[in-house]
Amino acid sequence: MRFLRRNSAENTDAAVEEAEPGAEESTRKGFTPAKGRATPKRRDAEARKRGPVAPAPKTTREAMRRNRGSKDERREAAKERRERMMAGDDRYLMPRDRGPVKAYIRDVVDSRRNLLGLFMPLAILVFVALLVPNFVVQQYATLLCLIMLVAMIFEGIVNGRRIAKLVRQKFPKETVRGGSIGWYAFVRSSQIRKLRVPKPRIRPGDPIPN
Repeated sequence: MRFLRRNSAENTDAAVEEAEPGAEESTRKGFTPAKGRATPKRRDAEARKRGPVAPAPKTTREAMRRNRGSKDERREAAKERRERMMAGDDRYLMPRDRGPVKAYIRDVVDSRRNLLGLFMPLAILVFVALLVPNFVVQQYATLLCLIMLVAMIFEGIVNGRRIAKLVRQKFPKETVRGGSIGWYAFVRSSQIRKLRVPKPRIRPGDPIPN
C-alpha cells in the first residue's frame, strides 16, 4: 500500500510539473490573462493622436531657423489682433469696450473736440514748468494748469450727463448707469485722439452713425 501511495504522489507531482506555468495563476479568482503586449502609456497615445512629431534639428542653424519661424508666426498673430482691436472688432476688444452702447459713446465723444483732449499735454506742461528755475514762470504755469483742470472737470461732468441722456434715448431697453457712462466718456475724451483705442470711426463735426 505504501508503494502505491508513493507512485500516485509521484504521478501527481509529475502531472503538475508538466502543466503550463500559468495554469495555476489562471485558476485564481479575478485573474485576467495577459494580452500579449504592454498597455500603451497615455502620453504615447496622445502623441499618436496628434500625429507624427517633427524630427529634432540636426544643427544649431536649423534650430535657430525653426525658432525664428515660430516667433514670426506669433508676431503676425499679435499684429492681426492689434489691427482688429484698433478697428473696433468686439471679439478683440477689452471687456470694458465691448457692446453697441460703448461703441455709441465713443462715436459721440469722437464727433467733437473736447477740452479734455488737452489733459495729457497739460500734464507735460506742468512737468516742464517745474524744471524751469524761475519762480514767476512756475507760478503762472501752475495757475494756468489749475484753471484748465477746473474747466476740464466741469466739461467732463456736462458731457457725461449729455451722453448718458443720448444713450438712454438710443438704447431704451438697456440698463444705463449715468456714473459709468460719464466716467467712460471722461476717460475717452482725456486721451489724445491718435492714441485712442479703438481708433475713432468718425472725425470731429461728422454726424453720428445710426
